[in-house]
Amino acid sequence: MNLRQFIPFFDTTAQDWAIEARLLRWITFVWLFIGLAMVFSASYAIADAENGDGLHYFKLQIGWILVGLVGFNLMVHTPIRFILGVADWGLLLILGMILVTLIPGIGIQVNGSTRWLFIGPIPLQPSELIKPFLVLQSARIFAQWNRLTWTIRLIWLGIFAVVVGGILIQPNLSTAALCGMMLWLIALGGGLPYTQLGGTALAGLVVATLSVSLRSYQLKRILSFLNPWSDPTGNGYQLIQSMLAVGSGGWFGSGFGLSHQKLFYLPIQYTDFIFAVFAEEFGFVGCLLLLLMLVVYATLALKVVLKARYPVHRLVAIGIMVLLIGQSLLNIGVATGVLPTTGLPFPFLSYGGSSMISSLIAAGLLIRVARESSEAKVVNLDDRRPATASTNQRITRRAT
Repeated sequence: MNLRQFIPFFDTTAQDWAIEARLLRWITFVWLFIGLAMVFSASYAIADAENGDGLHYFKLQIGWILVGLVGFNLMVHTPIRFILGVADWGLLLILGMILVTLIPGIGIQVNGSTRWLFIGPIPLQPSELIKPFLVLQSARIFAQWNRLTWTIRLIWLGIFAVVVGGILIQPNLSTAALCGMMLWLIALGGGLPYTQLGGTALAGLVVATLSVSLRSYQLKRILSFLNPWSDPTGNGYQLIQSMLAVGSGGWFGSGFGLSHQKLFYLPIQYTDFIFAVFAEEFGFVGCLLLLLMLVVYATLALKVVLKARYPVHRLVAIGIMVLLIGQSLLNIGVATGVLPTTGLPFPFLSYGGSSMISSLIAAGLLIRVARESSEAKVVNLDDRRPATASTNQRITRRAT
């Protein structure tokens, strides 16, 4: 593999890619730069107050982007069948890390949830890192559902349930719900019977209801979402400050770097609520342009889905589209008060290493599928053997 392929903007093979792959690549880079600018703006004041260095989080984010770009380029230049071949091991490894976070004294508790592990000095959030592997492995299983025995089906359904359950126990209801919805939509795209899908959806709803009923703070969040002004200095404070930021942006915003709510009024302003800072600084017009970018990205992803050469490729593209676009819309919904307050980051915008690495790997997977959905001569730039029907058969045998 040429070293130039690991350097953004200098990958000379990109000119031969399918149009969808090239456009997705450039939109991903634009999205990255918007996010980096917003992390600089949203975190400068608090980083200066906490660390004596206003660029603290900005510099860390650059480091995470560089690490994530290595994974991004590996995905872009590795045939999907090879990636699928190690998806199960990646999923099981990170699932083990999720379960380790539940061990007292090992998992690091932040804001009441034990979502973090430290690998030496490096903090990792396994529930974020597992998302692309969950997409890959569920796509493998649901793409060949009718050819699998019930033993294999139940084993993998059980593993998927442990993944979602382990994230839920941390507790991390929002990420567990996102993973559950992502699995359900991939299964829907795989053509599973509606009776099975309906039963799974009902079970998920029951589990979510139990989680909310057993944890009073989650119930208070939902109630404060319905009327945040009933507790303006408590559970409703975060949402009120977010809506004030969004509303004060007006048509064109206060200008880049000139948000007032980020100045110690809006909590976690450079992570989960970074969209509120964006809305205040760039206004209604800026938000429309951001949404337009998401629409274009989703449209390109949908074109990749429709052009996919194999069922498993189609399901991977569906899963990545749900992961990146769906999570973005959920984050926007939370910041604008349309949805209950949750801890979901905005892909590529929010500060966070695990989220950045996961999002870049996911984007790389989508671009790879786009490349392999085009003419065979494009695919063969990395894979010298022409793709044939036997490729899908080998994937099927490995999954079983």
